[in-house]
Amino acid sequence: KQMKAERERREAILRAEGEKQSRILVAEGHKESKILEAEAEKQSAILHAEAVKEAKVREAEGEAEAILKVQTATADAIKLLNDANANDAVVKLKALEAFAKAADGQATKIIIPSEIQGFAGL
Repeated sequence: KQMKAERERREAILRAEGEKQSRILVAEGHKESKILEAEAEKQSAILHAEAVKEAKVREAEGEAEAILKVQTATADAIKLLNDANANDAVVKLKALEAFAKAADGQATKIIIPSEIQGFAGL
């Protein structure tokens, strides 16, 4: 009887240790899973932020290029007028055409000279 009791006691101890080890391994698996999930979310957020940044940079570069092209075209037009020795009437006409284009666009501010009568040729 004593041997049977000893075997049952050892069996209970081994079973308890096995269950304990099993719970430890399951908990470690859950922990590792949570860590990997958090790292994936972090990496996703980083990639999203980089994509947004790249889009903003490209948009700004596009706007800068458009502004540069407009300014270059304006400078070329002024140079052509100067080279052609254009008279004041032509210059005033071109300025009025520019105002019309600005009014048709999305401009929110238009700067008009204080001497509008002289500017318009009136």
